[in-house]
Parts: sequence; C-alpha cells; structure tokens
Amino acid sequence: DLGTALLQTTLLAAGAAILATVLAFPFAWLAVRFSGPLARTVEGANFITSAMPGIVTALALVTVAIRFAPALYQTTALVLCAYLLMFLPRALVNLRSGLAQIPPALEEASLSLGRSPAHTFFHVTLRLTAPAAAAGMCLVFVAVATELTATLLLAPTGTRTLAMRFWSLSSELDYAAAAPYATVLVLLSIPVTVLLFRQSTKVAAA
Repeated sequence: DLGTALLQTTLLAAGAAILATVLAFPFAWLAVRFSGPLARTVEGANFITSAMPGIVTALALVTVAIRFAPALYQTTALVLCAYLLMFLPRALVNLRSGLAQIPPALEEASLSLGRSPAHTFFHVTLRLTAPAAAAGMCLVFVAVATELTATLLLAPTGTRTLAMRFWSLSSELDYAAAAPYATVLVLLSIPVTVLLFRQSTKVAAA
C-alpha cells in the first residue's frame, strides 16, 4: 500500500508540475514582454484561485463537472485541473523571474543572424529559462504531493496518495501506521529541496 501511494503521488505531482509549467509560460511571457493593463489583468487572474481555500476550488469543480461534464467527475483530468488552478502561480512567478532576466537583445541577435523564431525560442529563450522552469516545477511538485482537500473530493475511486493515507490513518489515531507515509513524504521532498537550494545558490552567486 505504501508503494502504491508513493507511485500515485509521484505521478500526480509530476504530471501537475509539468502541465503547470507549460501552461504558465505564455502568461509569464505576456507579463514580461508586454506591460499594458491587459497583460497585468491576465497575469493577476491566475492568482485568484490560488488565494482561495482548496475546498472552494474543489467544490466549484465538482459542481461544474456534475452539471455540465459528468464524464469528467472523479477523473484524473479533473484532479489535475484543480491542481493547475491552485498551484499554477507557483510556476508562473518563477518563469516570470527567469524571463525578466533574459535581455530581448539576445533574441533579436538570433533573429538577425537568420535564425527562425522557432529556433530562437527553443535554443535561446527556453534554454535560458530552463533553471527558472525547473524551480517552478519543484515548487508545484511539493505542493501537489502534500495537497489533501481537493484530492479527497475529486480523485477517482481507488486513488491513495501519501497525504490521503496519512490523513486517513492519523484520523483513526493509528499514528504508528501513519508514520511511514509521513516519512516518505519528507524523503520525497528532499531531492526537490536540494534542487531548489542549488538553484537559489547559483542565482545568489550571480
């Protein structure tokens, strides 16, 4: 059961981290490259749901799914949607910071040398924002791995994440059985924490 919980937690957290980082990139690009009211509004809209309690977001998705898309209710897609609404700003903040440190002149120089916009994007912009993207993914990964409320309400039947199992066993006062799940959660966060520490050290040294 511990192995199953670890596997499901890792898959959900990794999937949400990748999706959040990919979807946050256009918002970060818009916020950095354009400074008008529309760009600020679009960027700020992402922080609304993250400021709400997880149960509010989860109940809203339950209502929408039951009324308009019953097939999505209690599916992994709906759980990932909740994670994106709640934790996408964590990736957005990091990506925005990374993009802001890239001088537009580098992209212009690549284009002036005859490189296509796609080549410039993948070999200049993405390469330089990769550390920031990795940091954002790490933050989303840790947040999803420890998230409980939305997962309890939205997860498909049979889903058993580490946080769910820890909560279930600790609520039954079976602390001895709950301890391994808490321990694995801590161990799971160590590689992510180390990566974040190394990234922050590099930024400070620069």
